[in-house]
Amino acid sequence: MNEAVTSKVAPSDVALRPVEADDWALIRAWIARPDVRKWWGNAIAAEAEMRLVAETGPAIARIVLVEGAPVGYAHAIDAGHWGSALPDGMPSGTWDADIFIAEHRGRGVGEAALNLLADEVFSTTLAVALSVFVSLANEPAIRAYERAGFQWAEVWEDPIFGPSWMMLRHRPAR
Repeated sequence: MNEAVTSKVAPSDVALRPVEADDWALIRAWIARPDVRKWWGNAIAAEAEMRLVAETGPAIARIVLVEGAPVGYAHAIDAGHWGSALPDGMPSGTWDADIFIAEHRGRGVGEAALNLLADEVFSTTLAVALSVFVSLANEPAIRAYERAGFQWAEVWEDPIFGPSWMMLRHRPAR
């Protein structure tokens, strides 16, 4: 099926659920795919990052669902867990998010999932902002993050992927 000509997925059809032990085989299959590996890098390192998030107390590790079927993965964690090598422009108290959509790309699933993830982060933590790092070469992801309320903050030199945008979505005003 050509995803470029399929219709958008209604945001109400997108949901997140916690990652469960039985999900790891599917996650491993997704991160082994060349189209996912292109932006997530080595599958072993990607799984290690995901497991770190899944096993860290207040962090959020989620399976992205469309009409109940798993189609991707998303997570958020206090950016401080990544160590001290963070961009100077990152506000203290920022949480870092990452996501991939393995199925139904280009149909609004990523944007809807990012909105759900941001809502969960801002309603369950004291995060002041949510950050994402996206390669300058990954324009579809940049546009999805923009549609989900993220704004370009600065270019950061990612040690693996090279020049990347740090994009921020600030906590909404009450």
